[in-house]
Amino acid sequence: MYPTRQPSAKELAERAENLIQNSPNRYLTTVRIAFRAKQRRFDDFEGLLEESNIKPVQRAIIELSDEQPDALLLND
Repeated sequence: MYPTRQPSAKELAERAENLIQNSPNRYLTTVRIAFRAKQRRFDDFEGLLEESNIKPVQRAIIELSDEQPDALLLND
């Protein structure tokens, strides 16, 4: 699935920057990250996700940046 290791600050910043740069609306991207992080936080509380050292916001940024190329291909 997604890595359980803690991403470096540089890697995380680059992914977040790419997400925002490639999105047509920064606000909606920020809201999408926050919503995904909230979902992951509740999944962690319910025990649906395996133990992870990655914080929900970091995991949301990683997931959305991994999904971004797929979304860009669909929009073209």
